[in-house]
Amino acid sequence: MFRQWIVSDPKVMIGKPVIAGTRITSEPIPKKLAAGETIEQILKAHLRLIREAILAALAFAPTARRHGALKPGRF
Repeated sequence: MFRQWIVSDPKVMIGKPVIAGTRITSEPIPKKLAAGETIEQILKAHLRLIREAILAALAFAPTARRHGALKPGRF
């Protein structure tokens, strides 16, 4: 599910996983949701995001932790 939305390019944010077409890294999105922020609040704060991208970042989080994908170029 997340592969079309979460991408890594060494030329963008030093290769950290980002939402496709943006410079928004995937890492803070699950943290914001866990802290009580709603999807609607995140969408208002980041106008380039859509709901599917937020859900993809949430789905990607366990994979990132398991495989160390939050390090540049690792997923």
